[in-house]
Amino acid sequence: MVPLSTKLPQLPALPNLRKRAAASARRRLPRLPLISKQPKLDVLIIGAGLSGIDMASHIKRDKVLSKSIKKGRVAIVEKRAAIGGTWDLFKYPGIRSDSDMTTFGFAHRPWLGNKTLADADSIKRYIEQTAQDESITSLISFNTNVVRLDWSSKHQYWTVTLADVNSGKQRKVTTRFVVGATGYYDYDQGYQPQFEGEKDFKGLIVHPQQWDEQIDYQDKRVVVIGSGATAVTLVPALVKPLIDPSSSQSHAKQQAAAHVTMLQRTPTYIGSVPSEDNSVQTLSSRFKLKPQTAYRLVRGRNILLQQGVYQLSRIAPDTLKKGLITRAKKELGASKDKLKHFTPDYQPWDERLCAVPDGDLFKAVRSGHADVVTDRIDHFTAEGIQLASGHHLPADIIITATGLKLQMLGGAQVYLDGQLEEVSKKMTYKAVMVEDVPNIAVLYGYTNASWTLKIDLACGYITRLLRHMHHYGYQMVTPKPTATDGEQAHIQPDTIMGSLTAGYIRRAQHVLPKQGDRYPWFVTNNYFSDVIMLKYRRVEDKWLHFKR
Repeated sequence: MVPLSTKLPQLPALPNLRKRAAASARRRLPRLPLISKQPKLDVLIIGAGLSGIDMASHIKRDKVLSKSIKKGRVAIVEKRAAIGGTWDLFKYPGIRSDSDMTTFGFAHRPWLGNKTLADADSIKRYIEQTAQDESITSLISFNTNVVRLDWSSKHQYWTVTLADVNSGKQRKVTTRFVVGATGYYDYDQGYQPQFEGEKDFKGLIVHPQQWDEQIDYQDKRVVVIGSGATAVTLVPALVKPLIDPSSSQSHAKQQAAAHVTMLQRTPTYIGSVPSEDNSVQTLSSRFKLKPQTAYRLVRGRNILLQQGVYQLSRIAPDTLKKGLITRAKKELGASKDKLKHFTPDYQPWDERLCAVPDGDLFKAVRSGHADVVTDRIDHFTAEGIQLASGHHLPADIIITATGLKLQMLGGAQVYLDGQLEEVSKKMTYKAVMVEDVPNIAVLYGYTNASWTLKIDLACGYITRLLRHMHHYGYQMVTPKPTATDGEQAHIQPDTIMGSLTAGYIRRAQHVLPKQGDRYPWFVTNNYFSDVIMLKYRRVEDKWLHFKR
């Protein structure tokens, strides 16, 4: 046989042969578009917070899926008037991240600030700048609430009912795939338990979620009810000028309460972390590394530390408990009377461990400008709170940092072929999709590490899934509890948020999808396991049912 490289007279005809061969190959393995011409959109992302922007960024950076953006077939809807999600909503004093920013930030975009736990304004600017630089902002429809999602098996797409937040006017849009990036709580209201005698209190009662920046707490007696991340952030912030005089000089208008009391039912584990981390800058300058490379190294280090602490809490909880309490004792000046308020009767990570920068909460308590009381509320009085122990806490302002009200998909109802779907009775597949609900992914992060570590992995997985569907011409994908080989997964009591005993999670049993009794229907809460599952395992498995 004459090799093709030999110069032959009929060589000009070869390109036609190649075209015919390529056409034949396409007929054998049809590469149909992911989206038929029926729905208006390929992908609708609900939410323009950190999760929604990350999802859009993944699509934007994918060579195949980015074509949908260019064609105007990817959109984001956001209920609020601005980008940022949580970081646009909360305005209470001291609002900040409770995870280090190298693991909380985007994997592809270095966080170059030196604050370990960044303030809300800095995080919001970081998200906004990412959206602007990657041309994502133009995809967003603001002041747009998702009311209802209707799936049609006949047409294989979603009809999404949207409402203008200001006018209430509704419209509908069709999309093949939906990504819920709404977080896990109700933005309109936090969890507000009813206390006896609330109407008798003469002062101000406010939930952190409804904090107004015009609230005057200067020289006021403040009681903060709660001991979670919000409470431990609020307490030192309310008296910061008193314990850190330099802060009042740099922020001339910063207020200072006369005294703050954190009222808790049970203690919380508190871990102190350095307020600043210059590791990225140090690596960049000393070893001439690019910021992205230095960021990845520091991010990797911090992921190892996070995962190591959590695994220690599972393997040797008493060791971790001893370390945390010993550190708290040192921070408090060895006062046994104060230490009891930082000594829980449960093991670390049975509830979320709270981080404080440079031990600011301990400093506030040590200074005498703040204190912690462990007791139960009997009732409110005109002048404060009467405790079950008989003690009375005087107050001018009561801040109810009593937790969040959880919900899914921003409260939107989900219908499958006209039937309301009870998502709380379904299992989560890989903590990304929902049993028997086609073409929808819901982004949930970690509760035992930086929330966004899991978000980024999930966004990467969804991108792989959409690309896989595009390649093989699939229009529909549904996680099924019965595998193709007959294996059956069974629902378990724990929700997608895991087995933490926090009240806001227990209250969400009727809202959130549950876990299953086997892989991939349970939540691992292990970053390295999730990397393998979401980044490297094949997209197609015996639980996913695809359809053209």
